[in-house]
Amino acid sequence: MTTTYAVLSEGLEKRYGDVHALRGLDLTVAEGAVCGVLGPNGAGKTTAVRVLATLAVPDGGSARVAGHDVLREAHAVREAIGVTGQNASVDGELTGRQNLRLFAKLLRFRGAAVRARADELLERFGLTEAADRPARTYSGGMRRRLDLAASLLTHPRVLFLDEPTTGLDPHSRNQIWAAVRELTGQGTTVLLTTQYLEEADQLADDIVLIDRGRTAHRGTPAELKALIGNYVEVVVAHESALVPAAGVLDQLTGTEPAIDREHRTAGAVATDGTLTLPRVVRELDAAGVPVIDASLRPPTLDEVFLRLTARGDARTAPPPKETAA
Repeated sequence: MTTTYAVLSEGLEKRYGDVHALRGLDLTVAEGAVCGVLGPNGAGKTTAVRVLATLAVPDGGSARVAGHDVLREAHAVREAIGVTGQNASVDGELTGRQNLRLFAKLLRFRGAAVRARADELLERFGLTEAADRPARTYSGGMRRRLDLAASLLTHPRVLFLDEPTTGLDPHSRNQIWAAVRELTGQGTTVLLTTQYLEEADQLADDIVLIDRGRTAHRGTPAELKALIGNYVEVVVAHESALVPAAGVLDQLTGTEPAIDREHRTAGAVATDGTLTLPRVVRELDAAGVPVIDASLRPPTLDEVFLRLTARGDARTAPPPKETAA
């Protein structure tokens, strides 16, 4: 069966002076899917969204969104998409209802359609009670929901979400996640950039890992986790046992262990699929390491991210690694 792509880019290039933001980015997003775009700070995620949303002109390569070329058919692309950026675009002095009605008028809604669509979205995003309050009185989560509502006024075929839940509390984040799931259930294609790897794990059908302006890896969350093998972690009885425990894990896995002194844990990626938990426990016991707990599990996306990229972001990175003696 032939896959129809809502987003397709080939060899995208973009420079800002001496900064080479995109270096031949290839990206495909199937219709009706959620594609999570991950990468370290400065990897090119936001630049990619700006180019695909016709907010920036590429210096090379090509891209099509909703079947339209982003350069030759920019107007058609804009009619087919919605965009929610990193910062809420709503006017704090206007009420939630006034914000949506203003955006609706700018999008050429007329008459009763302006009021009807605004009221529909206010109810959909749980903002009806606060609809006539100035947006500056809204919480961060409410402002993000209002911003997302504004991007959905035209029933977009493709929705770009650029770090939509940054700075939100878990409850507000869950509300945004629920809205995204509802949208994809109705057939909207979503391209989501995020620094929260749990968010990508929860929402994305496919993940693209961008590093230094290129696609470094892509696949489902399960496929990316399989790239680096299982993760072995041990909890020791006292801090002085951490370095010996890390030494054992280094020998067993051949990868540099990470040490967390606060939680008295040492962990490492086990690329050898034959490594078993009983063997780990036997080796630790033979080395005289007092262990409270040990586990062998699939890696989290955080661990995949740190393993597959050259650098990590401080918000997602575990405690700094220490080299075992």
